Amino acid sequence: MKNKHLFGLSVLFAVLPFLTGCWMAVAAGAGAYGGYKMKEKGYTVQSPITKKKNSEKESD
Repeated sequence: MKNKHLFGLSVLFAVLPFLTGCWMAVAAGAGAYGGYKMKEKGYTVQSPITKKKNSEKESD
């Protein structure tokens, strides 16, 4: 019984580093899906980095 428990823990610790990328992919997919659903309901996203318009550029 103790050997099975020890073996299970060692397998878990061996596989855990490989699963971290999967969780990041799941989180990115959930964020993308949430953004898609918000876009369907009419919300818009504004980029924090915007290009200056030509009229503002000419006045400087």
